Formats: sequence, C-alpha cells, structure tokens
Amino acid sequence: MPGRAVRTADEWAGRIAQFIAPLRVEPGSEVDLGKDFDPGHKAGIRRKRDGEELLRTGVALLADQQRRLAAQGTHGVLVYLQALDAGGKDGTIRHVMTGVNPQGVHVVGFKQPSAEELDHDYLWRYACHLPRRGEIGIFNRSHYEEVLVVRVHPELLDRQRLPGRGRRQDLWRRRFREINDWERYLSDNGFRLVKLFLNLSKEEQRRRFLQRIDVPERNWKFSAADTRERARWDDYQRAFSAMLSATSTRWAPWYVVPADHKWFARICAAAVLAHVLAGIDPQYPDVGEQARRELAEARKALEAERGRPR
Repeated sequence: MPGRAVRTADEWAGRIAQFIAPLRVEPGSEVDLGKDFDPGHKAGIRRKRDGEELLRTGVALLADQQRRLAAQGTHGVLVYLQALDAGGKDGTIRHVMTGVNPQGVHVVGFKQPSAEELDHDYLWRYACHLPRRGEIGIFNRSHYEEVLVVRVHPELLDRQRLPGRGRRQDLWRRRFREINDWERYLSDNGFRLVKLFLNLSKEEQRRRFLQRIDVPERNWKFSAADTRERARWDDYQRAFSAMLSATSTRWAPWYVVPADHKWFARICAAAVLAHVLAGIDPQYPDVGEQARRELAEARKALEAERGRPR
C-alpha cells in the first residue's frame, strides 16, 4: 500500500488486499499471539505523516462504498473491535468512520450484562443490536467477551446461571462452535463480518495507562480495575490465542491489527473494512425504464419553471 498514488479502483483493491494479507489469521491455523504477530509492525511506513494520505484514501473509499451499500440495501456489515484496555478501539472508530454518513452507521459498546440480558442466552444481547441491510454496525467489544473475559474470570459464569451440563469441561470448545455457526448463519444471510483484534504490547499499554493518569483530561478513562486486569496479562494472551485459532473462519476471518502505533492501527482497520466492502461490490440500484421516463418528465417540468416569477 505505501508508495505512489494508485488511481484505479482495481489497483487500489489489489494493493489493499496485499497490505492486509499479513494481518489475516489463516482459518485452521494455531495462533501463538506473542510469537506470530508483532504489535509494533508498521509495514515499512516510518512516520505518522507518511501514513496520513493512506488513511485519507482508505476513508474516502469507505465513504463511497458505504453510500452504495446503503442504496443497494442488500448486505449489512458488522465490525467487531476486540482489544485489551487502552488498545485504541474508540479512536479507531472515530478516525476510520469520520467520512461516512452517520445515518448508515450504528455503534454499540458492550459493558457488563444487565439482569435482563443475563436472563437470556449469552448471544441474545448481541443479536439485539445487529445492523440492518444497508447499514454498517460496529461492536466495541462483542460476543467474544464470552470466551475472553469470562474465560479469564470463570466466576462470571455463576451470573449466567447455566445448567449443570452447560458448565462441562468442553464449555469453551462448545462456545467456539456456537459462535462459528452463528456467524456463518449471518454470512449466509448477507451480513459480512469484519473481525479486528487490536494487538497491543504490554509496554505500550503501561505507557498509555500512565498517560491517562498524568493527563487530567484523560483521568476519566482510567480505572483501578485496569491495573488488576493487567495482572492477568498472560491469561488474556492465552485466551486471545485460543479465540483466534478457533474462530478465524473462511466466512469470518480474524485480522490481527498491530496497535502500538495508533495511526498505523487506523490505516489497517480502514484497509480491512474497505477490502470487505470491495468484496461485496455494492451498486446503486438500476431504477428501470419506467422510472427513467418519470425522471425525464420531472426534469421537463422543473426546467419549464425556469424564469417564472416566484
């Protein structure tokens, strides 16, 4: 993707596909997050300002494709953003979606489940917020919390009130299968899934936490619970590795986005989303011969009004 400006849509699509290929988790592969993916990777782009044009181009491509997606009204797109605390999810949403029509985007952030949500199966609350056809939905955290946070903190299962057989030793393998089946169902029904894991190093998370403590305007973003979760770093890395290994599928692959450099993470997120939309290739509807005749008549009537007194 770095290099001279590329002018045609097909050339851009090819460059984007090549750019994001190293981020894709090959379905069926075994992932060791710490060994297989570098959080500081920058794909040869040395400085933030060198990547600004790339981000602008990606956002422009997204804006065009989103207009077509909304007009066609056949497919929907759902973006999952998963990361540890301070991974940059909010900033990624803000910068990548800056050029699209907000009427066509729906963002949902998932916190701890409510009492009502716990009265249902673990996927219910996520299904309630799925995008419509023609819409881009963004989940800031997602149903993958059910195999990440809940796996690292199995005491949370008590609140879910599962029957005895629901807590067998194969719980995580079963949930992986259920999630894969649900995502295949969504894909078969015209909803494309964009799964982004923002991969942050432990040192960069430490630096960002200190910044949240030292900068008064960012104090509200820090919680003592963040440091407690940081103490479970290795547990989370194992949970992430298992998740990526088990749920990167042909119909819904994971992309591991290097997140130590926020600007580069945003370029990657825009590129993956543009790639998925290019694969859909949404088109403006053909209005048909009758509608074209009606448009021509409307034009004549409007042009006839030219010069008339108001």
